[in-house]
Amino acid sequence: MENNSLKNTRIEFHILQSFPVTCLNRDDVGAPKTANIGGVTRARVSSQCWKRQVRLALRDLGAKAGTRTKKVKELLVPACKAHGADEQAAEAFSDRVAEILTKDTLLFIGDNEVEALARYGNSIDFDTSGVKEKTLWKEAKKVLDQDRSLKHLNALDIALFGRMVAKLPDMNVEAASSFAHAISTHKVANEVEFFTALDDYADPDEEAEHESGSAHMGSLEFNSATYYRYVSLDLGQLAEQIPADNLADAVESFVKALFIAVPDARQTTMSGASPWDYARVLVRKGQRLQVPFDRPVRAQGQGYLEPSLRELDGFIDSREKMLGSLYGKLGDYRWGDREDFSIDDLVGALKGHVEDAAPVEEA
Repeated sequence: MENNSLKNTRIEFHILQSFPVTCLNRDDVGAPKTANIGGVTRARVSSQCWKRQVRLALRDLGAKAGTRTKKVKELLVPACKAHGADEQAAEAFSDRVAEILTKDTLLFIGDNEVEALARYGNSIDFDTSGVKEKTLWKEAKKVLDQDRSLKHLNALDIALFGRMVAKLPDMNVEAASSFAHAISTHKVANEVEFFTALDDYADPDEEAEHESGSAHMGSLEFNSATYYRYVSLDLGQLAEQIPADNLADAVESFVKALFIAVPDARQTTMSGASPWDYARVLVRKGQRLQVPFDRPVRAQGQGYLEPSLRELDGFIDSREKMLGSLYGKLGDYRWGDREDFSIDDLVGALKGHVEDAAPVEEA
């Protein structure tokens, strides 16, 4: 994007979100994930876990999404046929491309990129002898560059979460978003739920005392916590990847997806249908700023949310004073501490920063 006025401009989300009895993200033995921070055990939800839920939420909100798959051939064959290839040529060309792109891994790909590969195939009459690993994407990218409708990524999730193709660095996409692992702001100890299950089928030949016992016993681990979530959206990087006309809508989709996405582990038995409690959302230029919560907060009879909120706001306000001109604040929004500032109001305020360089403002 030429003259990228959003370069080095970020939206930073500092989110507090409390969950009751849950197991949002499990480790290899089925226990809630944890981390040792500040000398105590904290509850943890991995960044990958929450990113996937955001990506799925983007689809639900109608955002254009890519496909993460090893089945590139199945995507490419019909596109090649649409450009005049017969069945045999489409199969052979698609096999060759899939061999290069997905031999050892999944590929994150948008439909405009599938179209570019098919057009490239058409330009060489789908002759597989001309398809070389080192030049495949360079040749396909020439098609993207020639057609304005294909030039930018049309898959928002690829632009947001990035793509790495080790064998074809030209396909790499720098992620516009950055997610930290969500951590509890306080010390947490996992607990164990013991459960039994009864057999619905009663055998009339068995004695009653045998029928009244448990048919199955087991245990599950859980915890409850107030989590601190840090997410950064690099507006300049996003502007490099998607059409300028789509930026405002992309910001809206991302914020709403971030708001509604919740990890879905054990949601039918340990529901965690808890939205944000509080969010401090900054629009800044300069380096990213994350709250470490190194010192665990204490409930002191009032729960963990209130002391967590004080710690979060206190840290951010302190760093603003200390960083001075390097803080680079363009906007500062607090969601959750008053009823007349809805999530739609937050979305509208953030979209305004995409359209022009807004003055420093607070809400």
